Parts: sequence; structure tokens; C-alpha cells
Amino acid sequence: MTIRVVCWFSCGDASAVATKLALAKYLDDEVAVARCVVPEEHSDNDRFAADCAAWFGVEVNDLRSVDYASCEEVWTKRRYMSGVLGAICSVEMKKVVRHAFERAWHPDVQVFGYTAEEADRADRFRSQNPEVKLECPLIDEGLTKEDCHAIVRRAGLEVPEMYRLGFPNANCIGCVNAQSPTYWNHVRRTFPAVFDQRAKLSRELDVRLVKGTLGDRERVFLDELDPDLGRDVEMPPMECSLLCYMAEQKL
Repeated sequence: MTIRVVCWFSCGDASAVATKLALAKYLDDEVAVARCVVPEEHSDNDRFAADCAAWFGVEVNDLRSVDYASCEEVWTKRRYMSGVLGAICSVEMKKVVRHAFERAWHPDVQVFGYTAEEADRADRFRSQNPEVKLECPLIDEGLTKEDCHAIVRRAGLEVPEMYRLGFPNANCIGCVNAQSPTYWNHVRRTFPAVFDQRAKLSRELDVRLVKGTLGDRERVFLDELDPDLGRDVEMPPMECSLLCYMAEQKL
């Protein structure tokens, strides 16, 4: 019997490799590749999504919030950015959009790009979403983030610009889930206008986005952050383990 599978593609190398593995596994089933589009992401993500669609051999379905045009609109209207409950933009721009797709399409299996380092995240997702039949091909194959970077490059794809700029992932520029001084100072140097926007709005909403590095790690406002903290940011390594060579045989 044919089943329905949705692969959640987030324009990162990990979700790209997870999708490619799922397409190989479910060759005779109905597979949709879905992306929650967020305007705050780097524009090069659209180029990477198009390249991946050609690699997958199937289109990437762009899904968008029907309630909000951007994360900025979410933060402004909800008067909240991020805190102990996480980032409100992730809920409105991704989780709500995903749930709407689930209700409309009724997938039997959902594929996420959790890597071998993120088994705990996958376990939390399963416990919080028991109704979802979750599959994590990267965990199953023992693939790390580094493995995924290498697989994508060897497939002839140019990795997303955010990786090339030294960021650890390809999500939004100035992600309010981030707490690291290193991350935020890299945003300040690479995207100063975005840093200034986040600093201004977080002040207006009284949100201290950055955790300190010493003592009790007290949170500070972005405009209070020492610009010299975390100055040396290295490009994520692109090496590949034996496991990624084995996984490539399944692609």
C-alpha cells in the first residue's frame, strides 16, 4: 500500500541529505518535500532550495504563514521575541504552518533532518508529538552535521551562503533563539543593519537576548554586548566520516 511521506526541508545541508535518503527509501510512495519559508532567512536559501530540488528530482513546496508576513511582524504584534518558552516566531512561522500542512495532507510519515548529535532533540520531539510517526534518517545512518556538509559538496551543490559566512546553520539572519555572544557579534560584523534592528526592537520589548559567558551568565541587551567577545569564528568543518561514504551508496 502506498503511504504519504513529508520531508521537512529547512534549506540546511542536514535536511537536504535527510530528504535525499528518504526519497531513495520511499521510491514507490507519495513523497512531498515541504519548506516553511521565512523572509528573515538569507536570500541565497532560495538558490539552495532550487539546486536541491534538481538534486532531489522533485519540487520543494514553499509553505508560508497566512497570519504573519515576517518574524518582525510576529515580534511586534505579539510583543514578544524569545524566552523560556522559546522563540514565538518559530511557533508562528514554522510550527503553525507545519500543523496546517499536516491537517490538509495527512502524512503517514514525517522526516526531519536531526543529525547524530541531535538524538536528544529527536527524542523530545517524539515525546511532545506522539501523534507524529517521525523518521530521522541521519540518526539512523549515524551522520553528523560535518558528514552532511561533505555529502552536499560532493554532490556538486554549493552550500548555503550562511555556512560560507561562518554561521553554524542556514536559518534566519539574527535568530532570536541564539544566546551566544559569539553568534551575535558575528551577526554584528556580517549583517550590521540586522544587528541594529534586533538591538532596537529587543530594547523596546525589554528582551535580553544574550547570555554572558562568566559567573551566573546573566542576560544582557544586544546593545550592551562587548563587541570583542567571540571575535574568532571559524568556518564549520566540511570533513566526512566513513559512515557518510556508506550512506551515499543509498542515495
